Amino acid sequence: QVQLVESGGGLVQPGGRLRLSCAASENIGGFNPMAWYRQAPGKQREVVASITNDDWANYAMSVAGRFTISRDTAKNTVNLQMNNLKPEDTAVYYCNARKIEGGTYDYWGQGTQVTVSS
Repeated sequence: QVQLVESGGGLVQPGGRLRLSCAASENIGGFNPMAWYRQAPGKQREVVASITNDDWANYAMSVAGRFTISRDTAKNTVNLQMNNLKPEDTAVYYCNARKIEGGTYDYWGQGTQVTVSS
């Protein structure tokens, strides 16, 4: 069973930065893509950023230019560098990994809370 474990969330002031990390229990080369989602209270879960096996990244318009997604194949992690954080970035952030093997399978981490507040 695939396990994804997020870390790096916390409380930060507006304009601050955080780095989220998602550690996978197996070689991340088997997933395509991997992504970060977030869900704020009372809102639907939304994709924040995704990255393919050939390191093609896509971002939601609300975070483009502020967030950077990256993969570390040696450590089997996917990271999300978040700069210039805004109160509207407050949410639970989830790591997602998709595998296509005779079907499409989505795996999720347990989530990590990010709170942007002064």
